[in-house]
Amino acid sequence: MTKEEIRLQYSGFVIFAAKMLSVATGLIFQLMIARATVDAEYDVWFNLNDISTYFTLLAGIIPFWVMRFVARGKEGAIKTGIFANLTISVIAIIIYLPLISLITSALNISGQFLFLYLMITVEIIEIYLINIIEMCLRAKIPHVIGYGLLIAEVCKVILGYIVIVELRQPLFGALLSIIVAFSIQIIYYIKLLLPELKQKVQWEYVKEWLRGSLASIYNVVGNQIAAFVLILLFIYGGDGGRSRYGLATQVANIITYSSFLAFALYPKLLTERKREDITSSLKVVLMFAIPMTAGVVALSDSYIIIMRGEYVDAQFVLVVLAIDALVATISTFFSYVLFGVERVDEKAKISLKELLRSRLFILFSLPYFHSAITLPTAFFILANYAHNQPLQAALYVGIINMSARFAMFLILYAIVRKMTEIDIPWRKIGNYTFASILMAAFLFVLPHPTRIAITLLITGVAGTIYLALLIAIDEEAKQLAKSILQEIKFKVRK
Repeated sequence: MTKEEIRLQYSGFVIFAAKMLSVATGLIFQLMIARATVDAEYDVWFNLNDISTYFTLLAGIIPFWVMRFVARGKEGAIKTGIFANLTISVIAIIIYLPLISLITSALNISGQFLFLYLMITVEIIEIYLINIIEMCLRAKIPHVIGYGLLIAEVCKVILGYIVIVELRQPLFGALLSIIVAFSIQIIYYIKLLLPELKQKVQWEYVKEWLRGSLASIYNVVGNQIAAFVLILLFIYGGDGGRSRYGLATQVANIITYSSFLAFALYPKLLTERKREDITSSLKVVLMFAIPMTAGVVALSDSYIIIMRGEYVDAQFVLVVLAIDALVATISTFFSYVLFGVERVDEKAKISLKELLRSRLFILFSLPYFHSAITLPTAFFILANYAHNQPLQAALYVGIINMSARFAMFLILYAIVRKMTEIDIPWRKIGNYTFASILMAAFLFVLPHPTRIAITLLITGVAGTIYLALLIAIDEEAKQLAKSILQEIKFKVRK
């Protein structure tokens, strides 16, 4: 892998485009599974995913620190990181294998599905490998991660159609498709890393990463505690409360994909701290996050209906979660900035004492502050004012989560402003907001569609209107559009 200048905007757009495409391919893949399975099989499919999640919780712990070492040019960090994460995956498998029979019997799962629970051992190893390899690539050539995702998604859908639909092997076919797609993705990534894999393993790095990983695990635990508010919603909200919230979350989460437009900012800040990089990345993220939020708010009922018509009343939950997603997107951006300018591990040494004093640790502590607000508040309100009232319960939890997230964002913003100067592009934000309001007004006055094809068509038209308005009032947006088209033409010719 030759050393290249990280291309902020191009990398962001490639990964953003790949993520948006994955929404479509993911929907197609899930529809193939849903239509080819009976209820019992479909339950097993989700259970397979739930079980694998527990054994991949640590997949991103070591890679967080490895990327920081790789970005700063530490020799052997890539090879060492891959070996370290692969070792952790093997340990996870050793723990998992003896538990398979216990898990299946405890959950009353038929023996005919036992082979599938054995198959996910391969998927678990692949997830650990993809996590570490992608973080290594992110440090040097982040745009290729978008290519890898595109390759995996296309392969998954093609193979899935053959095995799930044509050969009528739904669960086996779904797992096989994912495993093969991941394998092809890993082979593509490994090919890019071959020169680095010839370097020596530096085991002394592992000691530093494990020390730093204590803070990362602390953060993971905090996020899991914060997610307990959804358990409260399930317990007290009544039938349909958790599912309404979950359905709205699936739509709102698409807004957070706009944070991938700043995907390359973090590794670039590790090597060179430039204020203009922060500002330009913030512009691009908000250029998409603001209109996406406005579009979801304006067409909230249609998005809910095409997912599940009987939950149309959840449109108000979606409005709240869309705003929450915008706050989460901006928070993710400033997290990238904090990660990039933090220097606690700059000399390839991680002092636990210094780490505990760092702003990185404060960021890792925010989920605990978030939980301190949301859990007691949600418990009190759900138990006293929304017990067995699904819509109200989902709406209240959304408002509570959004309020707490906004408070955490203010803390994060204050921390980052003390670490580095940031020029907020208020005029640009005004342009994005103005164009988004006009686009949303267009959506409001239209009859809201209830069919998937028409809804997606109107979404595309609204996006085109926004871009046309923005290009008309913002010269920088016009230049950005031209540069993207030129880059695409160059890549096609190449």
